[in-house]
Amino acid sequence: MALGCGGTLGKVFLILINIIFFLLGLGLLIVGALMKANVKIVTDEVKPALNTVTVSSYKLGDLADNLSVVFIVIGVFIFIVAGLGLFGACCQNRCMLVTYAILVLILFIAKIAAIALWFTMQGEVEDKVKNEMLTSLQTHFTDDSVDTGSEVSRSWNYMFMTLDCCAINKVTSGTNDFDQSPWCTATGKSCKDSSAEVPRTCCVGVVASTYTAATAPCTTGVSGYNTMGCYDALKAEIDSYSTPVIGVGITILVIELLAVIFAFVICKQTGEEVV
Repeated sequence: MALGCGGTLGKVFLILINIIFFLLGLGLLIVGALMKANVKIVTDEVKPALNTVTVSSYKLGDLADNLSVVFIVIGVFIFIVAGLGLFGACCQNRCMLVTYAILVLILFIAKIAAIALWFTMQGEVEDKVKNEMLTSLQTHFTDDSVDTGSEVSRSWNYMFMTLDCCAINKVTSGTNDFDQSPWCTATGKSCKDSSAEVPRTCCVGVVASTYTAATAPCTTGVSGYNTMGCYDALKAEIDSYSTPVIGVGITILVIELLAVIFAFVICKQTGEEVV
């Protein structure tokens, strides 16, 4: 059936919109692939420390590790939905267009709900994560070494060197988050039995092969140590992806709304009205 002016315009727009969907899906795939390739946050050495923190019963380390997979899956799904819309518009197939419109509408509503939930709970979630990270550090950090101590303690040391951070809150003096940790309260540890105020692994520029050479004034908390807390460092690492993800997400929401409208316009002009 020949389309009217509105239907023809809708068909052209729908085709263009789904081409953009393809590009946006590719964008999410690229973001997911980059996050997957950048294993800086969730190396095997760091993950045990992150996994002591839970968010809604999910371990933080596993969440960070699988976040890239989520973006990749969403990107693939957008490709599939865009293909359905393209074929439906080009062939003027009402069944495909209705299916496409319903799927897009469900996605649109789900994203709005997820965004609203995130902004409602963001502060609470961030406070919970930070408090659990502090509890984990003060419970499990036993030694400033990657060779001794528990797996979680070694993991914290790797995190300090990997993210160029120290403790959970910003370290500004000898009084810091480590004061309540076993490293500073147990006999035989360098913090309790010497003048050490920050771990050797907090010193600027050290890596696993060089941290043992770190000495004062870094370890005495005078200078030469990373002052940024690991919560802020971890948040900054995740936030570095937020701008492209938010930009892509908002664009997708607008396109989804237009796609639903044009799909039903074409459906109406290719046969009986959609019920």
